[in-house]
Amino acid sequence: MTDKKIDFLAIGDITTDAFIALQDATVNCDVDNENCTLCMSFGDKIPYKKVTVVRAVGNSPNASVSAARLGLNSAALTYVGDDQNGKECIESLEADGVITDFVQIEKGSLTNYHYVLLFDAERTILVKHTEFKYSIPEMPEPKWIYLSSLSDNSLPYHIEIAEYLKAHPDVKLAFQPGTFQIKMGHEKLKDLYEQSELFFCNKQEAQRILHTDEDDINKLLEGIHNLGPKIAIITDGPGGAYTFDGEEIWYTPMYPDAAPPVDRTGAGDSFASTFTVALAQGKSIPEALSWGPVNSMSVVQYIGAQKGLLSKDALEGYLKDAPDSYKVKKIN
Repeated sequence: MTDKKIDFLAIGDITTDAFIALQDATVNCDVDNENCTLCMSFGDKIPYKKVTVVRAVGNSPNASVSAARLGLNSAALTYVGDDQNGKECIESLEADGVITDFVQIEKGSLTNYHYVLLFDAERTILVKHTEFKYSIPEMPEPKWIYLSSLSDNSLPYHIEIAEYLKAHPDVKLAFQPGTFQIKMGHEKLKDLYEQSELFFCNKQEAQRILHTDEDDINKLLEGIHNLGPKIAIITDGPGGAYTFDGEEIWYTPMYPDAAPPVDRTGAGDSFASTFTVALAQGKSIPEALSWGPVNSMSVVQYIGAQKGLLSKDALEGYLKDAPDSYKVKKIN
């Protein structure tokens, strides 16, 4: 076990993503340009451009790599099978400087492997989560826990994490719920919401969490904050991102794209993890809010969620060269 102090411990599922770049497909949407479907010929042979395999990804592993590149002692608490895929995921994390002492290898299980259908910079992901036997191993107390996507059998694990946080009140929690965690509902995860220092979601996720069709971002921020998190952060795609700490609402636009996006996978992970790292390094909320979109801009220039993640020096370089229009504003 590592004797290093852990600044950032990312908890969540890990996977390999196989990106299949499509060429013969269409996207059909309703009149509001929502509820879109990806369409391909049924029962046919469909050509594709290429396949790109990316190891050791997933919301939390992406965050662990982001934190390591930004200078924190970053570790991953995740689960793999005793297969070649799992071995290569661990090797990929280690190559990025992530501490892997707490990666749990479960005999007889298969490491997660997802297929990503990539079309015009947007992606549709085919997922299948192995139901691992989750538990918290013996480990040194981290300064931050970053919790994100886990499989739908993980409710007892969430309760265990909440109990760990109660027993270790100095540990701060950043919670970026994944699909199954949102489906569980905030009622079942009440303790985690209430113990969250930071809570990240996008606008549509906020509406699902709050069971509302409310469109006012200020009211959504207030609704999420009222569930317990000290700081609620909601992203709104090209519309920017917002934070609310119970007193002040801050807004940032997205950092201008250096070139047209190649793949938007991981944009949310890079924003949330970078914001968390900024606070962990002593930055203010407005400073953290200015950091997040820079890494998101860089990530979408590449296939996969990790290749574009920046070092601290590179991120600060982009901030130094930011256009005048890129400013964080207090809006209340």
